[in-house]
Amino acid sequence: MVHNNSFGNICLFGLLLLAGLSSCKTTQPMSSTQVYAFRLKPGEDLKKGIQQFAEQKQITAGWISTGVGSLTHYNIRFANQPEASSGQGHFEIVSLTGTVSINGSHLHLSVSDSTGRTLGGHLADGNLIYTTAEIVITASRELEFNRPVDPGTGWKELEVKEKKQE
Repeated sequence: MVHNNSFGNICLFGLLLLAGLSSCKTTQPMSSTQVYAFRLKPGEDLKKGIQQFAEQKQITAGWISTGVGSLTHYNIRFANQPEASSGQGHFEIVSLTGTVSINGSHLHLSVSDSTGRTLGGHLADGNLIYTTAEIVITASRELEFNRPVDPGTGWKELEVKEKKQE
């Protein structure tokens, strides 16, 4: 499902500010956006499913607008830890956020267990869907996200570029 969304322009402006592109001086809409909604089914891998969708739709600059669902297995890398931590059981996806691109995505996930205890961090491979994952991605047609290694951090960090118009 694809739908044009002028509200995405507000979100895009926030991304431009974060990327240091705040010198944009226009009264016209800054970007043309598309909204994609899809569902991952039981047993599918959350991270791989999102990345496959981005590749299928050739999304070069997208962000998770919302994501809900459930998992039977989580695999999350917590802050400043070298390896992911995992758990099995039944977990609710209470938050899914991040940037999505065929050039590399950066996603964070929070899950809660049956007592409401919530964990969150960097989404790794191996988060398996229990009943569903319902995901909405908003994407810009005019930007491109890349992830070159930042010499200061040693990590692949977000680089935002205006897409060359054909």
